[in-house]
Amino acid sequence: MDTYIGFDSAWTDKQKSSGAICAVTMDGSKLHAFIPPRLATFSEALEFIRSARTEGVTQLALDQPTIVPNLSGSRPVEKVAGSVIGWMGGGVQPSNRGRTGMFCDASPIWKFLQTLNSVEDPEEARVARHGLYRMEVFPALALASFDPGYFGRLAAPKYNPVIRKKFRLTDWKRVARAAAREAEIYQCAAVAEWCREAEAFGTPRKADQDRLDAILCLLIALRWRLMPREASIMLGDLANGYIVAPCSPQVRERLQRAAQQRSVKVDGRAR
Repeated sequence: MDTYIGFDSAWTDKQKSSGAICAVTMDGSKLHAFIPPRLATFSEALEFIRSARTEGVTQLALDQPTIVPNLSGSRPVEKVAGSVIGWMGGGVQPSNRGRTGMFCDASPIWKFLQTLNSVEDPEEARVARHGLYRMEVFPALALASFDPGYFGRLAAPKYNPVIRKKFRLTDWKRVARAAAREAEIYQCAAVAEWCREAEAFGTPRKADQDRLDAILCLLIALRWRLMPREASIMLGDLANGYIVAPCSPQVRERLQRAAQQRSVKVDGRAR
C-alpha cells in the first residue's frame, strides 16, 4: 500500500498560525484509509507523517518552497508561476534566504526537511515502489486545472476568508466542489465527502481554508503518481527550485511560453 500526504504548511512555526495536513492510503487504485485534514505545526506534521507511512511509497506534497538557493528576490520558477497566477488575478510570495523566519538558516522548514529525511526527486517518486518522497506544490496554480473556469484573466478564486474584502463564498463552494470532483477520479469517496461537507460551510475560517488547501496538496500528489505524466507539469529544477502542478493542455501551453521566456526548465528540459 502507498500513502499520499498533503501538507499546507504555515511557512513559519507559530502555534497560532499552524498549517494543516491530511493523508490517504491506497491499495493499488482502491482507497484503504483517509485521515481528514487537521491543523499541524512542523513538529506535529513530522509525527503525523511517521504514523501515516506504509510499507510502499509515501509521497508528501508540501505547499512551501523546499529548494531556495537565492539570497534575495524570487526563484526563477516563481517568476514563471507568477506570470500565470498574476494574469489570473492572484499572487505568488517570493522565496529567498533573506526572509527571516521563513527561509533564513534558522527557519523551521530546514529542520523539518532534515528530520524528515526524505528523497526530493519527483520524477523518481512517480515510479518508485518504496521510500519516503517529498515535492513542492502550489495549490493556487493547481486550481486552474482542477476547474478550467479559473483559468482566465482575473478569474482566480477568492476563497481566503482572512481577506474579507475580496472573499467570495461562491468561490469557496466552487473550490470545494472542484476538489470533490478531483477526489472522485481516484475513487476517494471519503475525501470527496469531506469536500462536500466543506462546501456547505456558511462562514469558513482561515483554519478551514488551511484544511482545504491540504486536501488540494493531497490531490496534486495523487495525480502525480496515478494519472498519465502529461496530466501534470514540473516547472524548474532541483538546483534552483521547482513546482509540481496539475496541468490541462491550456495551462501547460501558457506555462511553457512563460518558462521559455525566462529560460526555466519544463519537465526536466530547457525551453
